[in-house]
Amino acid sequence: MTMIPHVTAAEFVQDYQIRLSFSDGVTGVVDFKDRIVGRGGVFVELEDPTRFAAFSIDPEAKTLCWPNGVDFCPTMLHALATGQGSVAA
Repeated sequence: MTMIPHVTAAEFVQDYQIRLSFSDGVTGVVDFKDRIVGRGGVFVELEDPTRFAAFSIDPEAKTLCWPNGVDFCPTMLHALATGQGSVAA
């Protein structure tokens, strides 16, 4: 049985970039700009750099999340951190 890697650490880098570390040892920087800017809805709040930088790791889902309820699938984040993800959300 393959375990899905989960986010173990997250560090703001700059702009919309966050360095993520995963339970399988992978570390990479993910640029969220295309996933946030211009998307509307719940993402509008995260266009503000201060609000974007207010992320945390959800202790249950073990993925990146924001106070307004936005989160991303850890599998997708892992793919993006390793350069295997697509640009489309």
